[in-house]
Amino acid sequence: MGRRVVTGVTGLVCVFVAGAPQPALGTDRWGTADLKVGISASPKVAQPGQPLTYHVNVHNSGPGDAVLPVLRVQMPRDFQIVNVDVAECGPGRGFNEVVCQSSKDVMAGGSGGMTITGVIRPGAHGPLRAEATLSSEVVDGDETDNTAEAVTRVDDGADLAVRFGSSTRFTRPGHWFAVRAEVRNRGPRVVRDAYVFFQPREARFLSASGARCRGGRSFVGCALPPIRSGSRGLLRLVFRVPSRASHAVGTMATVYSQRFGDRRPANNSARMRVALRRG
Repeated sequence: MGRRVVTGVTGLVCVFVAGAPQPALGTDRWGTADLKVGISASPKVAQPGQPLTYHVNVHNSGPGDAVLPVLRVQMPRDFQIVNVDVAECGPGRGFNEVVCQSSKDVMAGGSGGMTITGVIRPGAHGPLRAEATLSSEVVDGDETDNTAEAVTRVDDGADLAVRFGSSTRFTRPGHWFAVRAEVRNRGPRVVRDAYVFFQPREARFLSASGARCRGGRSFVGCALPPIRSGSRGLLRLVFRVPSRASHAVGTMATVYSQRFGDRRPANNSARMRVALRRG
């Protein structure tokens, strides 16, 4: 998935909360805006291959207005941007940079925020550092709070893999066939919520052993017991072939953990095929 920024419908200036326009208070007000920016990440610990959200908050403490403020957010290299929820924001010139240029001045006391969502690349290594910088065309009396950083640790995650073992080679319409699947955890974490999702082709699920499974014609979901690092889980499923089946049958299996990300997602899926014989 290539990098793209999808913008929302609200502008940066629109999310600022400000009162009614006030009359000018003299030239001493010009150039005295005190801008502040903050950035945080959720969840606090990132997982490879899973979503991460950044929240950026901005505030003008005044006493003057901020003239045409610009917000720049530098994303980590291992963060792939999916969506930015402010219309004035777009990609910057640097790698994974988001730039928000307000088309109007921001009054004293105004504040607002934006959200950047994305996915951590499977091979990511932490910590991930994101930096937000807020500037204006007026002089800021306190520039120490114009830049903020969010540092996020990347968990080691897990490396789950699924493959099919010896299974029924041939079957007939109206008969059944068995599928044996192996799920291996290459670590480093113990995975207590490994889940295998099967998508049978022209077959109906009958029974399973080695896991708690349920499903029907279009899918089967199997929850496995905890798998330690370096260990494996084995399960056997039985499917029935419809009497009117005319093509080869089989299934696709995909394994994942809801808690841990996976550094090598290429081996999370496997396919198997059973030839169909008549007579």
